[in-house]
Amino acid sequence: FRVCNRFEFWQSLPVLNASMAGSICVFVIVFILTGSLVQCQSSTPSSTKRPNIVFVLTDDQDLVLGGMEPMQKTTHLIGNQGITFTNAFVSVPICCPSRSSILTGKFIHNHQAINNSVAGGCSSPTWQTEQEPNAFSVFLKQQGYTTFFAGKYLNRYGYDNEGQGGVAHVPAGWDWWYGLVGNSVYYDYKLSVNGTEEVHGHDYMEDYLTDLINRKALDFLEQQHSDSEPFFMMLSPPACHEPFPPAPHYAHYYSGKPAPRNHGSFNVKAQDKHWLMQQPIVPMPNDTMDLVDDTYQNRLRTLLSVDDMVEDVYNMLRSKDLLDNTYYIFTSDHGYHLGQFGLPYDKREPYEFDIRIPMMIKGPGIKPGMLSNESPMNIDLGPTFISLAGGSVPSFMDGKSIEPLWKDPQGSRGFRDNILIEYSGEERPHIRNCPQWDGQRLFNCNAKVHCVCEDGHNNTWACVRVSSDNTIYKYCEFEDDDNFVELYELNSDPWELSNLATTADPGLVSGLKAELHRMVACKGTSCNTKVQGPLARGHLAAL
Repeated sequence: FRVCNRFEFWQSLPVLNASMAGSICVFVIVFILTGSLVQCQSSTPSSTKRPNIVFVLTDDQDLVLGGMEPMQKTTHLIGNQGITFTNAFVSVPICCPSRSSILTGKFIHNHQAINNSVAGGCSSPTWQTEQEPNAFSVFLKQQGYTTFFAGKYLNRYGYDNEGQGGVAHVPAGWDWWYGLVGNSVYYDYKLSVNGTEEVHGHDYMEDYLTDLINRKALDFLEQQHSDSEPFFMMLSPPACHEPFPPAPHYAHYYSGKPAPRNHGSFNVKAQDKHWLMQQPIVPMPNDTMDLVDDTYQNRLRTLLSVDDMVEDVYNMLRSKDLLDNTYYIFTSDHGYHLGQFGLPYDKREPYEFDIRIPMMIKGPGIKPGMLSNESPMNIDLGPTFISLAGGSVPSFMDGKSIEPLWKDPQGSRGFRDNILIEYSGEERPHIRNCPQWDGQRLFNCNAKVHCVCEDGHNNTWACVRVSSDNTIYKYCEFEDDDNFVELYELNSDPWELSNLATTADPGLVSGLKAELHRMVACKGTSCNTKVQGPLARGHLAAL
């Protein structure tokens, strides 16, 4: 049923005849009366019980380029029954730093995991001793929560070649731990199972990682009941990160479907942008276009298994009478690009396609069908989990709880009018199969796409995105030989084609520069100070 009728599962519900409808009405009346009696007899009303929290975090799933298309059941079960954030962002468009921001509630300049390398702080010994003890999971444990993790943690987790501790290292705050060693894969991997190595092969029924995470989650939930201690569950599947092998029964979905061509920067030569954006081959060669399309299709295919997992967990929560007292959160660690400005496929850039993410939440007190255009960030997730659990958000966290966005939508307007995004580029001394780039301090140069490089040591930048007076400005400074600056007004230029840095009002540029420099030095609650001075609401229009 799941495969054959995947996209028609609601249409497949039976049409009721009069007799059936009458029987169901009688059943519903009896059910309501019985349920009322049970509730009256309960010694611990559900309204006073602390909520459970289920958090699904996908890998590399974009919002801008149709990344939610396969998630029909997720959209129905979480988004339509809760609140959908149409304007959510990450603090950094790369895996390990973004996940570190989720875990700590901090910007990368405060948690110091600046890229995917151990030298860049990714699951490094310093990270483990200075940041992990203050992750949100630790505070949930202090609130009496049972905690469960399955899937990808941090890109360099589980290795021991640079002092990370190997699979024996179980991060603080987790009771049930199924941590993937290293970066996202679907087959042929190792897990740390509560500190013990478990090796997996290439058998779909046994090893396909998204489905294994699904099974582990259901096993855990099977042991929970309405009188159990509250639990927090984090499910972190590899989809839709490369290498993109879909489940066999989804291998032919989306065949022939091209990557979106309607994004205004698709296969467009970058003009007046930092140095990295000048080197892609535009127009992209035919073989690169084919690879972009194949990548797009396989990304969507892998997400179909995540959609199944979301449904299976939902149904288990319902069968265990846990659903009504559970917050169910779905999001991604960052966005993605597929041919934008001729960049074949990756992330790491400050443009909207790389920094915007899907985000939706269902749970107690959230009205079905809510939409919010406010701008929560990944740094707000940890504080939100702690707040939902009844704890106080630590003052060292840069983020803040997003509960007001569904409890008081009008009163929380302008929740976050300044967004900071940062990244520190990676490099390698030698580029495999692209010897022309050896010694150039570049990274992520792919021979499959004619050695176009998507990162380098001075692809290092910081941006502030300021929303005010019906305008949205994004101001970026790059740490390269040119000290390059980019500035866009996103309402009039959503594709970020026209750099205004040298033509905009000097007062606007200086105000944005000052705001960026304030944000990159912020810590804790100072990161949530609203924009002041000439950039504040009511003043920006004058510039």
